[in-house]
Amino acid sequence: MTEDVPKDAGDNGEMKRLVRLATAVYVLQALGLVLPVCLVVAVIIDYVKLPDTAGTWIESHFRWQIRTFWVAVVLMVLGIASFLFVVGYFILLGTCVWVIYRVVKGWLYLNDRRELARKS
Repeated sequence: MTEDVPKDAGDNGEMKRLVRLATAVYVLQALGLVLPVCLVVAVIIDYVKLPDTAGTWIESHFRWQIRTFWVAVVLMVLGIASFLFVVGYFILLGTCVWVIYRVVKGWLYLNDRRELARKS
């Protein structure tokens, strides 16, 4: 017996909860620019709740948030490692701008109930 109904069609309460959770993670990611521990909490939430989002439009937001975390971590490590050189400052500044862009874009798409592109 196969089910043709999308996972998010039947349980509207569950989708609302996941949307609120994704919003909270975007807030944590924004706060992570000031308090890095918030980034760690955000990605833990994403990994724990990702299976609950499988097959829904909200899954793209959780994957977007996870990619944002890992790319930001790599860029921050590069920035810190090269901070004694002038380039490290620009890497860290660019990372902050990039994270802000990802948080704003993700939140706007979430607010419009839109799926994010898979290759972003």
